[in-house]
Amino acid sequence: MPIPEDVTGEEIDKDVRQELQSLPKTLADDVAKNLVMVARLIDEDPEGAYGYSRVALRLASRVAAVREAAGFAAYANQKYSEALAEFRAARRMTGSVDLWPVMADCERGLGRPEKALDMAGAPEVHKLDKAGQVEMRLVAAGARRDMGQLDAAIVTLQSPELASNSVQPWTARLRYAYADALLAAGRDGEAREWFAKAVEADKDGSTDASDRLAEMDGVEFVDALVEVEDQDEQRDAQKDAPEGDGDSLPVEDAEPRDLTTAVDEDVVVVEESDTPEDVADSADVEEGKDSADTEGSEGGVGREADKD
Repeated sequence: MPIPEDVTGEEIDKDVRQELQSLPKTLADDVAKNLVMVARLIDEDPEGAYGYSRVALRLASRVAAVREAAGFAAYANQKYSEALAEFRAARRMTGSVDLWPVMADCERGLGRPEKALDMAGAPEVHKLDKAGQVEMRLVAAGARRDMGQLDAAIVTLQSPELASNSVQPWTARLRYAYADALLAAGRDGEAREWFAKAVEADKDGSTDASDRLAEMDGVEFVDALVEVEDQDEQRDAQKDAPEGDGDSLPVEDAEPRDLTTAVDEDVVVVEESDTPEDVADSADVEEGKDSADTEGSEGGVGREADKD
């Protein structure tokens, strides 16, 4: 897969660079560039990131950082079985428990919430740092919801980290998950309160808490760009339309009008101002005229014969 010219491979984390030192320099550079592309695309273009991860995996499958990157790329594409296999491989290589929460979430993705709950109660959880423990709590609450245990999910999220006023990297997501669970349980008032708290902590927009809060408040957002485009299209349509009588009504507002009345084989045009009496008089005049023409014609043949 093509690598943009601005990608040098030096952008990767120092620890990953150190892992790649076991490879020949040229190969290490190629792997590094592909890992940079995985990190660059994984949020906006998961499929593209997955493609680069497969290239890196083909080049250096014995490097733990490569297996981990491949796992996250597969996870982003909901390839949970593949992601779990890569995470397990990376964990065997490093002995680290850092991937434990995401491995448990893969179990959820595979339809095995009970297995995720078992992992949430495993000794490995106690070896996680604070961020990892919060992540594990989120996964466990999600597993409870998967099993239809909504009240248990709410209780699982109730923790010192949730009650704390300090804002940490995980605070917004924890508050959001709690608000969402409350809303699912029909506790709308409490849910609105916690969505608002999630908004306060979500400085980088990692959740859509502001949208959820606005939705609960009945606020509807209008896409300004789309509205401007619609106005431009309307103006263009008006410019292209043929100019007509300024006093005329729009087509949809116009009343259908019958401006012709058949009399024998002729047509009498009725102006808009004519009254029914005027129409009748006009018809009589035409009938008299036809009679006179008939009487005065040679052989007694009328106007129709003259036309022929």
